Amino acid sequence: MTAGGADTAAGARRRSSGDGRAAALLSTPAFVLLVVLVLAPLVSVIVLSMTDWTLGARDIRFVGLGNFRDMASDAVFRAAIVNTAIYVAVVVPVTLVLGFLIASAIEAGSGLRTVYRAVHFLPVMATLTAMAVAWEALLHPTIGLVNSVLGDLGLAQPSWLADRALVLPTLCVIGIWQHVGYAMVLFLAGLKAIPRDLYDAAAVDGVESAVDRAVTVTLPMLGPVAFFVLVIVAMRAFEVFDTVRVLTQGGPGSASEVLLHTLYVESFDHFRTGYGSALTVVFLLIVVTLTLSQARLLDRRVHYS
Repeated sequence: MTAGGADTAAGARRRSSGDGRAAALLSTPAFVLLVVLVLAPLVSVIVLSMTDWTLGARDIRFVGLGNFRDMASDAVFRAAIVNTAIYVAVVVPVTLVLGFLIASAIEAGSGLRTVYRAVHFLPVMATLTAMAVAWEALLHPTIGLVNSVLGDLGLAQPSWLADRALVLPTLCVIGIWQHVGYAMVLFLAGLKAIPRDLYDAAAVDGVESAVDRAVTVTLPMLGPVAFFVLVIVAMRAFEVFDTVRVLTQGGPGSASEVLLHTLYVESFDHFRTGYGSALTVVFLLIVVTLTLSQARLLDRRVHYS
């Protein structure tokens, strides 16, 4: 190798080394924040889940997997798991379907699009605790607007939040109302991004009806958006807490108990911090597993343009 070539290679190595140091220096603040705000609390929760610590206690005892064994025999925990699964199974698909249908109707309309978008998006912007109080007034068994209308129509006036058979479906309806505006906005963005040329090409190929256009063009092109909406809505549905805390506190009995509410009650009402940490670990495992499973099963079927 000539002297000039050696000098060039040495200079390239020095520049590469300098770039590496600069990159490490610039990424250090983000790495520190990641450790302090994410990794350290996660490790702390995992450690606490293996203790019997109660909030405010000075002594702490290592119990290993004892908290997780207690969960297996906890009827409230089992009810919370089942109710959460039912809630997610109802809210997510209905939200996706309604969000897509509303977005399609708004996109197909010629006027008042801004008004319709704002009306459907209001539940997303509103404070859910305040909205839960409004729902509590609407669903009051004697003076609520819903039962007043049903009474005027000569229909039965059920106790929506005190009937074991009705409380979870009622919470599902509120959850759908809460999330459908978010899904609608994302679907609207996806619909606007579809090239109009595809619809023209489909028409040339004989695709005339709205249903055929939706099946052959719209739905395949909305794959990435639908996948994103599915993951986000599923995660938000799994985190249901506000409405349960304000409206039912998990009752009657455990008919509306959900996992995040159980976690809150054990940690901050009963001060069983160790057991609450174990519930947190289970909650995180379920959410991560759900997200990764959706990504693994559905991402390969999504068409990315």
